[in-house]
Amino acid sequence: MSKQKNDTREVIDIDLAESKIEIKQLTKDLEFKGGRGLTSKCISKETDPCVHPLSEDNNFYIAPGLLSGTPCPNSGRCSMGAKSPLTGGIKETNTGGTLATYLARMGIALIKIKGKSKKENVIYIEDISKEEGNNNIKVSLHIVENVKGKQTYEAAKTLQDKFGSNACIVIIGPAGEKGYLASCLCITDIDGKPTRQAGRGGLGAVLGSKGIKAVVVKKPSKTKIDYIDKDNFMKNAKEFTDILKKSEVTSKSLPDYGTNVCMGAMNNSGALPTRNFSSGKFEGVDKIDGEALRNTILNRGANPTHPCMPGCIIKCSNTYNDEKGKELTGGFEYECIWALGANCGIDDLDYIAYMNRLCDELGIDCIEMGVTIAVIMESGYIDFGDKEGAVKLLEEIKKDSPLGRIVASGCVIAGAAFGVKRIPHVRGQGMPAYDPRGAKGIGTTYATSPMGADHTAGYTIADEIFKIGKDVSPLESKGKAALSKEFQQYTAFLDSIGLCLFITLATLGDDRGLKPAVEMLNSKYGINLNEEDICKIGNEMLQLEIEFNEKCGMSKYTNDVPEFMRKEKLDTHDSVYDVDEKELVEF
Repeated sequence: MSKQKNDTREVIDIDLAESKIEIKQLTKDLEFKGGRGLTSKCISKETDPCVHPLSEDNNFYIAPGLLSGTPCPNSGRCSMGAKSPLTGGIKETNTGGTLATYLARMGIALIKIKGKSKKENVIYIEDISKEEGNNNIKVSLHIVENVKGKQTYEAAKTLQDKFGSNACIVIIGPAGEKGYLASCLCITDIDGKPTRQAGRGGLGAVLGSKGIKAVVVKKPSKTKIDYIDKDNFMKNAKEFTDILKKSEVTSKSLPDYGTNVCMGAMNNSGALPTRNFSSGKFEGVDKIDGEALRNTILNRGANPTHPCMPGCIIKCSNTYNDEKGKELTGGFEYECIWALGANCGIDDLDYIAYMNRLCDELGIDCIEMGVTIAVIMESGYIDFGDKEGAVKLLEEIKKDSPLGRIVASGCVIAGAAFGVKRIPHVRGQGMPAYDPRGAKGIGTTYATSPMGADHTAGYTIADEIFKIGKDVSPLESKGKAALSKEFQQYTAFLDSIGLCLFITLATLGDDRGLKPAVEMLNSKYGINLNEEDICKIGNEMLQLEIEFNEKCGMSKYTNDVPEFMRKEKLDTHDSVYDVDEKELVEF
């Protein structure tokens, strides 16, 4: 990769212990990196692998993607990274909302937060270039009353009243403040509501351990993004838009039914984890699938087609009203509906939506909560399908009771507390909504990803179930390590440039692929990438992450799914997960 232009984006370096803030230029080794590529590089370079995840020495990073803030469609994803309290290894979790767009348009590549605050609980970032010439970014620490211990919606409203309704807010709930391992970060959407979650890995607890309740970013009045060749950039942005609009999935299925379009497809394939991964089909699926969700949303006057970030043209998010027409939740996604629904044997959308709202208010990962509740159901403490009992478990978190603390610590700790052996996790993180025995490529992603069980790390479902790129048998074990590795490299690249994962459901089925995105990078930064560099860059990122995990004590010999999935046959296919362990070790 040749360089013709210096990367002029800036780093905000915040030392909370010293109440010291510096704004610096990117160092040479961080030039032309963004998103996950930047957070993972900084973690591997600056974080002691042996540090306790809730120590003040565990740095916390925020980085927009390389294309964020530009006219490139669906490029508004923002990465957050730290050593994970849940997995004990490296973690990147990313989100939509307005955060990436605001930061990128301010010319900010990275926010680094280190140390622990003595008194301030809010970080405020604004562009004041109109007032003070070239000294254009102002970062300040604030003591804000009436937000400590508050749930996310109430606390976000308090902060919007203070800093402005158009500010983007990254906020933690009570779960993050108390250091619960399954806590998440909530980010405000284009309507100013904290419905977008950086959900996985417990990074809400990392921010909480630093004494910070929220990071507030004021919407910039103008953009500082520049281009080496803007005409060529816009030409390729138009072509990329054409790819997304010509795809049936990204122009019709996802806008109409949201991500919950996956529910029916996974159930039909016999790989929908049901009742703690004990079955591959859910008999109540028709009550909670994409069609049921869309009909309920429309009948109650809510919005089934909502962008999760500026510049999104897929619009697979939504808002969901209760029976009285009052908004109950937003960003009501497949993973959450599956986790708190089919995986718990619950087929009531209203109860699932209420639990989703509880998770958002508490600032806790709904995937981890659904997996945890199902593990507790497996113990017999409450029955599968007990929706009132499931709600009560989440309400125990709100009470900060001993039981609530167990639930908020995730599926592994809950399984140990309740004496359950069948715990669907990898490296302490609960598995998402695809059974490894019915889709062995995604199972291999779970087993090998440096991030723990994470479907977004390498979404082989695109080929295995949807047949978009290649027609791959989901039950075939041969070649799945190679397939997963290719997808993981591809995804790592997307995470670094800020593109939404779902664009792959269009690009994999189009001969143009990611070429327009690569050309946009070249046109913006004056670099010289080609499509062959995608996997090279992704592989470099994965190697950094794997090496960090090894220093944390995570041997490659831990690359596997839980034992019960190798022994216990999935009823829908009479199959076990049987990808060669040697291939996983050598990944």
